[in-house]
Amino acid sequence: MELERLKTALEKLEDPRRTVGGHILHKLEDIIIIGLCTLLCNGEDFTDMEAFGELREEWLRKFLELPHGIPDSDTFRRVFERIDPKALSECLYDWLGCHWEKDAVIAIDGKTIRGSKSKSHKAYHVVSAFAAENQLVLGELVTQEKSNEITAVPELLDSLNIVGSIVSADAMSCQKGIAQKIQERKADYVIGLKGNQPTLLEEVSLYFQDFGKELPSLVTRDKGHGRIEKREYRLLTDLSWLPERSEWAGLRAVGSVRSTVTRNGTTSTDTRFFITSLTEIERFAYAVRKHWSIENQLHWCLDVIFDEDSSQARKDMSPLNLNVLRKTALSLCKHADFGKRFSIQKKRFAAALNPDRFLDILFAKI
Repeated sequence: MELERLKTALEKLEDPRRTVGGHILHKLEDIIIIGLCTLLCNGEDFTDMEAFGELREEWLRKFLELPHGIPDSDTFRRVFERIDPKALSECLYDWLGCHWEKDAVIAIDGKTIRGSKSKSHKAYHVVSAFAAENQLVLGELVTQEKSNEITAVPELLDSLNIVGSIVSADAMSCQKGIAQKIQERKADYVIGLKGNQPTLLEEVSLYFQDFGKELPSLVTRDKGHGRIEKREYRLLTDLSWLPERSEWAGLRAVGSVRSTVTRNGTTSTDTRFFITSLTEIERFAYAVRKHWSIENQLHWCLDVIFDEDSSQARKDMSPLNLNVLRKTALSLCKHADFGKRFSIQKKRFAAALNPDRFLDILFAKI
């Protein structure tokens, strides 16, 4: 049974409580599983975890030991303040068992948990690696602020098996060391190019300005939500004119994407530039498009559906551990097949009403 496998995985976690000579009433895996179940069922905080446990205690006893009943909200709070979030994420993500095919896009980006700011520390910034096709978080690393992404990304990549994949990232990660790391890990890359590499940006933008229209393009069109968007992708693989080309590991092409958006009769255009180790325009366009899934399918969902920035959990590790639980709950909801009419929020509502629907989410095939 999948829940037994989850319990076995969580048993490997180091218990942050005083287990020698202490008076431990509640099993660590019971506390974590109730916490995850609460978030799956529209709960938000430690008080909700206690309420969920009490209301579903008879049902929960079919799966959990609960030797001393349901923990109170203070117990949930104290435990989630102390658990190592990195160890918790490794247990839960391993349990989800994500696999991805060659050429899959792994999007790297950071998100600040704005509600985690307190008098003692800044808001936590979490850099995540997101499997775009599977819509699953593969790993994450915590930094104190966004500027620290530059050092966090190589460390995150070292913790993942990215062989054969395409790593996509925004301009913050446009660093020679990051390109080198991706190549060392036997993956390709597509990285945004902006003002943090001013010389390279100027050379690339001027080239496309003068000669870009001579290059073949791949054009896509999308229509929805009152807007029409046309994208023109171009890829230049002859970099003999670029003095810095040898300084970037694996650099084989530079690309541009010109977006033309029409909404309510008003048209706007925007051009973005990229460095990449890819040489096929179809793969380049696919990776650029897929990168936005980390914003649309992860960060937006955490903010809007799980209301993460409004969370009152601020002390110690609690904001980070709840972030891990939300990501796990989000992945489970996305892969639960309730039919096209069920949004993630409706799935959570159904799970709150019906324990059988809840199990359909908890044991979703990923």
